[in-house]
Amino acid sequence: MTQTPIAPSSPDDIVTEDDGPTQRLDRQADAILAEGEARSFEDTTSLRHALREDAAMIRSKLAGRVETARDGIRDEPMRTTLYALGIGVIIGMLMRR
Repeated sequence: MTQTPIAPSSPDDIVTEDDGPTQRLDRQADAILAEGEARSFEDTTSLRHALREDAAMIRSKLAGRVETARDGIRDEPMRTTLYALGIGVIIGMLMRR
C-alpha cells in the first residue's frame, strides 16, 4: 500500500529505523484519512445515486444484526421476554409522570 501524505513533508515526518508503534499508527491513521478524504470528494453521478449506495450499505449491515437478534430470541425466549417486560415497565413509569 502506498502512502500519500496529506500535507507536504516536514522534518518531523522523517522515519528512522527505530520506528515505534505510535509512529506506525500515526502513519496508518494518515493513510486511512487520506483514503476517506479522496472517496468523499470524488464525483458522484447524482445525489440520488449516492443515497441509494448509502441505503444499500445500511441495509446490508442491518440484515446481519437482525439475524443476530432473531437467533438470540430463538435461543433464549424467556430472557428476551423479561427484558421486553422490564423496558415496558420503565417506559410506562416515565410516561406516567
